[in-house]
Amino acid sequence: MNAGIQSAALRGRRILVTGAAGFICFHVARRLLDTGVQVLGIDNLNDYYDVSLKQARLDRLARSGFAFARLDIADSAGLMREMAAFKPDAVIHLAAQAGVRYSLTNPQAYASANLTGFLNVLEACREHPVEHLIYASSSSVYGANTKLPFSEADKADHPVSLYGATKRANELMAHAYSHLFAIPATGLRFFTVYGPWGRPDMAYFSFTRKIAAGEPIDVFNEGRMERDFTYVDDVVDAIVALVGRPPQPARDAPGTTPAPHHVYNIGNHTPVPLERFIAVIENAVGRRAIKRMLPMQPGDVHATYADVDDLAAAVGFAPRTSIENGINAFVDWYMDYYQLQHA
Repeated sequence: MNAGIQSAALRGRRILVTGAAGFICFHVARRLLDTGVQVLGIDNLNDYYDVSLKQARLDRLARSGFAFARLDIADSAGLMREMAAFKPDAVIHLAAQAGVRYSLTNPQAYASANLTGFLNVLEACREHPVEHLIYASSSSVYGANTKLPFSEADKADHPVSLYGATKRANELMAHAYSHLFAIPATGLRFFTVYGPWGRPDMAYFSFTRKIAAGEPIDVFNEGRMERDFTYVDDVVDAIVALVGRPPQPARDAPGTTPAPHHVYNIGNHTPVPLERFIAVIENAVGRRAIKRMLPMQPGDVHATYADVDDLAAAVGFAPRTSIENGINAFVDWYMDYYQLQHA
């Protein structure tokens, strides 16, 4: 994947990004700005987690070429106004209500952001056509699947969380709009993305915070889980490479109609046992974890493992960040951001 060539091809383009104050989108927007792209960021700055962290990300994006609109994507009229005024060449839609466990207690947030909000994005791209819509899906769509690694060719019709169900619904909605209105759309099934400026609700963030503070960490399923942890820079490489490669009309899978729509896994292709993951954080922080072993939680799965051959064939995707290097980078950022010292 030749990042330099891909970046040069985007210079001067106009790209609207949703979820601009969020973890992944912040990194995507920063990369786009570095390549000379005009970026309009949209975010509602909700309080699902620390708003000051979201604002700090936006502060880092405040420079020439970046504009920001505080807007909820569930606001159809507001989104239409921004699309009409900005006239983007492409849309990277990463805004969503994230989190598996939170969907058990606040399902309405997922209906609003992930279903109504996504419908509004599709309608905006229908009313104001773009060259490419890239949107966030999730490895959670694989739900109860047990065949590993997860492949895009596998069925994804047994979600085990409302979050996963909404993400699978997004894929089906996008395919329908691509078929009906020729909207070139690419869905990305993210696999446990981590890195600096990450989300406080993610395990690696809370593990780091609690280990550094000498507090116990909750280890679910007594540590017998594996995750395909994917470093954020590798994810950004893939997204930037895909922007200028909208899918062509084709059959996604048996039984579908021709549509300019494609879905890719985007993972590290190297699942890591949870116990090893915790050990890497311990080494980076310089302190042993106090572990509180707990049973499996509703909505969780035992393992995630991405088959990334399709993405590799499309844009040369090849994750290059080891779990040790990635966690060290995150912990260094964490200690600096919260003004802490390594143990």
